[in-house]
Amino acid sequence: MVFLHARGLTRTVALPDAEPLHILRGVDLDVEVGDHVSIMGRSGSGKSTLLNILGLLDEPTAGVLEFDGVPVDRMSPGRRDRTRGRSVGFVFQQFNLLPRRTARENVEMPLLYDGGRGFWRRRRLAAEMLERVGLGERMDQMPERLSGGEQQRVAIARALVRAPRLILADEPTGALDVETGSVIMSLLDEVATQSGAALITITHDPHVAARAQRVYRLHAGVLEWVEPELDAPSIARSVTA
Repeated sequence: MVFLHARGLTRTVALPDAEPLHILRGVDLDVEVGDHVSIMGRSGSGKSTLLNILGLLDEPTAGVLEFDGVPVDRMSPGRRDRTRGRSVGFVFQQFNLLPRRTARENVEMPLLYDGGRGFWRRRRLAAEMLERVGLGERMDQMPERLSGGEQQRVAIARALVRAPRLILADEPTGALDVETGSVIMSLLDEVATQSGAALITITHDPHVAARAQRVYRLHAGVLEWVEPELDAPSIARSVTA
């Protein structure tokens, strides 16, 4: 079942006294329920722009995007915001944790905007998610008392606490050492598989990309499929070619 359907997505930015900047040039992508897709590309290739469009944070200049069968351009701004809050979980490279809040309070934050039972159950749901990512004994610690890997686990717990159907991870291992990054990706894969969520990972790391079911290269705003069954060095050569 196709969850995300994108056809001909473009993103163009007008510049004063210069030609328009074409960030995305006709991107086509289908992501099914339970998929794990990686998108690689050099810095400035448009990866984060594409992720923001797929996650309903931004709008394309042209093209069609259907989110769970609904054309996004037919959604009102309020419905788009509610859909993003309910169905999309973001994991960022820089963690973006609130410094004066404990790990549990950081994970509770998305539930503060939940109009249903999630609001009243937020402390228990946050604690359960932190247990799930191995931080049950650290949930009352402030972010500065946590290691980089622990902070990323908190960020993952925060992204997943509302059981999103789509997880978008933007360079989730970029600020971590290789060993910690591998543990984090294993955790992200495991939680996504258990919940049946689709996972899209933006990464520079070919080893992270090689974990996905499908790998794409974004180059000069064009999304290209990378041949399957390639090992990490082969993927790296394909992306930098």
